[in-house]
Amino acid sequence: PFNCFASYSRATELFYSLNEGLPAGVLIGSLARDLRLPAAGGQHSAASQPPLSFTLASRGLGGQYVQLDNHSGELHTSAVEIDREALCMESSEATIIGGEAAISSSSPSSESCLLLLDVLVLPQEYFRLVKVKIAIRDVNDNAPHFPVPHIHLSVPENSPVNTRLAIEHPALDPDVGTNSVQTYRLQENYGVFTLDVEENESGERTPYLIVMGALDRETQEEYVTVIVAEDGGTPPLVGSATLTIDISDINDNCPQFNDSQLNITLYGNSSLGSHVATVCAVDLDLGSNAQITYSYSQKVSQPSRELFHLDESTGTITLSSKIDGDTPRHHRLIILGNGPGCIPAVITVLVTIIKVMMRPPEVVPRFIANEVEGVVYLKELEPINTPIAFFTIKDPDEKYKVNCYLDGDGPFRLSPYKPYNNEYLLETTKPLDYETQQLYEISVVAWNSEGFHVNKIIKVQILDDNDNSPVFSQQLIELSIEENNVPNAFLTKLHATDADSGERGQVSYFLGPDAPSYFALDKTTGVLTVSTQLDREEKEKYRYTVKAVDSGFPPRESIATVTITVLDKNDNSPRFINKDFSFFVPENFPGFGEIGVISVTDADAGQNGWVALSVLNGSDIFVIDTGKGVLRAKVSLDREQQSSYVLWIEAVDGGDPALSSTAKITILLLDINDNPPLVLFPQSNMSYLLVLPSTLPGSPITEVYAVDKDTGMNAVIAYSIIGRRGPRPESFSIDPKTGNITLEESLMQNDYGLYRLLVKVSDHGYPEPLHSTVMVNLFVNDTVSNESYIESLLRREPDISIEEKQPQISIEPTHKKIEPASCMPTLIALSVISLGSVALVTGMGIYICLRKGKKHHTADENLEVQVPLNGRINLHMLEKKPVEISNI
Repeated sequence: PFNCFASYSRATELFYSLNEGLPAGVLIGSLARDLRLPAAGGQHSAASQPPLSFTLASRGLGGQYVQLDNHSGELHTSAVEIDREALCMESSEATIIGGEAAISSSSPSSESCLLLLDVLVLPQEYFRLVKVKIAIRDVNDNAPHFPVPHIHLSVPENSPVNTRLAIEHPALDPDVGTNSVQTYRLQENYGVFTLDVEENESGERTPYLIVMGALDRETQEEYVTVIVAEDGGTPPLVGSATLTIDISDINDNCPQFNDSQLNITLYGNSSLGSHVATVCAVDLDLGSNAQITYSYSQKVSQPSRELFHLDESTGTITLSSKIDGDTPRHHRLIILGNGPGCIPAVITVLVTIIKVMMRPPEVVPRFIANEVEGVVYLKELEPINTPIAFFTIKDPDEKYKVNCYLDGDGPFRLSPYKPYNNEYLLETTKPLDYETQQLYEISVVAWNSEGFHVNKIIKVQILDDNDNSPVFSQQLIELSIEENNVPNAFLTKLHATDADSGERGQVSYFLGPDAPSYFALDKTTGVLTVSTQLDREEKEKYRYTVKAVDSGFPPRESIATVTITVLDKNDNSPRFINKDFSFFVPENFPGFGEIGVISVTDADAGQNGWVALSVLNGSDIFVIDTGKGVLRAKVSLDREQQSSYVLWIEAVDGGDPALSSTAKITILLLDINDNPPLVLFPQSNMSYLLVLPSTLPGSPITEVYAVDKDTGMNAVIAYSIIGRRGPRPESFSIDPKTGNITLEESLMQNDYGLYRLLVKVSDHGYPEPLHSTVMVNLFVNDTVSNESYIESLLRREPDISIEEKQPQISIEPTHKKIEPASCMPTLIALSVISLGSVALVTGMGIYICLRKGKKHHTADENLEVQVPLNGRINLHMLEKKPVEISNI
């Protein structure tokens, strides 16, 4: 901060100037000397004046370009080089803001570029604010340059002398004053151009191209030169660009014909549309200025106009009418070439029509070589100068000169045959080679002095010798085919070539002696087929030879080898050794024990022959080892749950698509006597049956029905009464086979009461039979008057002595095991029983209603029930409440 004695009146301005681009350390000026301040920086005592110090008020933009010595006040250039063009751009102006140094350019056209600095001088007695202005002088360090490398300028060809055309891209030079662009020049002016420079009020210089001579686009349509811009520095610097001056066209040329007259000769036999002539005018202008149309002059006669058609665009003249005897022989066609804004150019076409002679020359051939219908046949080994034919030329009018020559390519020559006139000999000049060319076509042409000519066409056919053998395209023919091919399957088409012709070059194909009989080779086409199906499993490789024979004499032949590989196809399903496998396993066989081995094979190869086994059904119980084919059960098997298993084993190979086969596996469980007989009826030892005293002897009363889950002798059941109790218990007997209980004797009054029969149901199992017992209760009476009394008798422990009598053995089992296959009859029987029960219950209801209507019965009297044991009843539907059931 300034002290209170400082004032702005002590501010001072200093002005310096220096060139741009100076190195570091160049002295700009000494502030102490120029401000006439006492010397600073020396030794002094305490009583002397304090030393001076110089500091920049702030280090702004200008501070990086100068270095200020704080003690001496000297200003020097810094290491940062001053570039006037970078600091002082045109149209820019900077001022001091807040005391910071800035760059100032007074105006866009001014050459001044000021670097402004604020310097503080201390101590206080010398304090002042010094404004330092440093003018940066321009140095010619920039050459002029054009903004584009190529400048194009278009000048009309009719531009008058002194025509001025501005060049739109003048050169630029960042320097100012005389160091900027001063002049322009052309390296090559071609004697018709020069440059001029105009300067506007702002000092910008624009170059102008001045036309100094006449221009003609048809002479030269483009001028290419270099424009050079030069500044006023010492030494001067230059810049350049390519200047292309295009001369634009104007319609200053008219059509012109190169010739004024054409003479055309036309034969009287010319066809319609024949080309007569083409006229062509030239206009040196471009585009629409050079467009030309053609037309007949009004002086052309109408017959000539009708005879000759003129195309107005191309100038082509064609014959448009047929020439006959009345057609004039001479025609004068005046044709105009019309251009835009031009006088037409004129050309005359004189057409002379030559009438055809009625008797043309004759060419009479006399053949020496073999000739058939105009075709001459020569062997390819004929020597040079072999005569072919004589030709006699005749002129019927004998007043015109006739010349003769040979037209066409080939080793032939037609020459006069001395000493005769009008005789010519045709002969060969080189050896003939059939393999090089087989046919030649030549013409013997005769023409007379009137221009009419005739020709005689001769065809020469070269005959071939059998000097080439057939050649196979391949000596080793490698083929492959999948097995199981269709009959007569195509294998390949053999191809052999013979350079000879005719029969000599006709090739036939044959199988070698080592070829199997089921291969066929078409003699003519060379198509190789196989007549039967090939089986890779039978034979995989075939190798034999084939021959190609031509038809020459003697014939020539060549041999090739054919190899055929039969590719495998997944045509064999996995094959089981047996389609049905049967295994006998005792029941209770341990889990994962080996039941049996299933063997399977596949005749295919590779992946097609890989086989995987799986169980299609019963996979939750059985498992099979794919590698060994071992069948195992996961759990122990119980014959009473299921006596046999039928499994389907699938074998799938690895082909695509895969093939498979199945085999039936029957597993039969051998029975073990591990189940005693099961009594199904009567269902309980407490059930009873009412037997009427009027029952006749021999009548069936009821039955004992039992089953055994085992099979064979283990399921053969015998019934026997092993204990009896009642008034006369021997009155009842049981059939040992069927279990039917019958009345043996008539019942008397003393026989009324409860009978209890202990029935033994025994199988004939080995090694030890198993048995069950059941109590059969029979109540002999007219009716059931007191059910409670009967039930009390049944609850008492019967005092029955066991008989040791063994039941009679049945030869065959009377009751079979309930198996899944016998479920249907059982269900039918149970259904019948159910329907019967419903009918009985209905009858019981009717009976109760009738009973209620009788007066001699009280309301609290017990109901009476008859329960026949021999009825096939659904016991689950019976309640403890007595129900009346008929004993029929």
